[in-house]
Amino acid sequence: MPTKKERDEYLRGLNPIDDLMFRKMAEHKEFCEEILRVILDDYKLVVTDNMQQFDIKNLQGRSVVLDAKCITGDGRYINIEVQKANDDNHLKRVRYNASVLTANVTETGKQFEFVPDICIIFISAFDLFKGNLPLYHVKKVVVETEQIIDDGLTEIYVNAAVDDGSKLAKLMKVFTKNDIYDEADFPVTSEIKARFKKDEGGTVKMDATLQKWMQESEEIGEKRGEKRGREEGIMLGKEEGIVLGKEEGAKIIAKTMIEEGLPTELIMRYTGLSEEAVAALQG
Repeated sequence: MPTKKERDEYLRGLNPIDDLMFRKMAEHKEFCEEILRVILDDYKLVVTDNMQQFDIKNLQGRSVVLDAKCITGDGRYINIEVQKANDDNHLKRVRYNASVLTANVTETGKQFEFVPDICIIFISAFDLFKGNLPLYHVKKVVVETEQIIDDGLTEIYVNAAVDDGSKLAKLMKVFTKNDIYDEADFPVTSEIKARFKKDEGGTVKMDATLQKWMQESEEIGEKRGEKRGREEGIMLGKEEGIVLGKEEGAKIIAKTMIEEGLPTELIMRYTGLSEEAVAALQG
């Protein structure tokens, strides 16, 4: 288990682009409203409701945790995701999140006409499409006619790696740079970021969430590892099965922590895995 000092060092290096800080900041409706107004270029936008770390399940019971879900005054559902590492198929992640969220917020028995509009905003520290643009809008198009199809799903990808001098680029600096604040353009984002990074109360809240995440990761890993160990133990023998179960549990814990955006050093310390083993799980 990482020490309090190690956790504090990790927490001081966090920014809004990191899952942990973003989810804590997204508890504040005014923060969601401020960043959505910039990203969507709609300065009259109003957020009527918001939920951070929104946990929903698909029909098979698989759980997906959304970083933030917002409802706007015009009835749109907006899922905001942040991603620091380019280590997964993010396009399929967006597609999956959109489908599960749509099913979750649609009333049973309603005609398809009344399926709510969904907007997925994916903020990344890297240029997913390699186009050197700060913003990408992805739409469905009929290939033969080039007709744009509006089915109620909007996908927007924000590239924090490009600085073109725009207001969005300035916001992304606040998201990604450790000591950059912009009280003039983004007073809410800057104030809440400073509160979590500099105030003892904010750090304590993030530390409590971090410990909760690690504990949940451990519990999930232990259950899956024990199940694998029992299954393999039938063939390998009881003792070998227990050992394998523990090893599998450590890997599952590490994988869960990777998905939460936790750093390699913290994962190694918590699971006992080597740097090479953690790197293999990240790849």
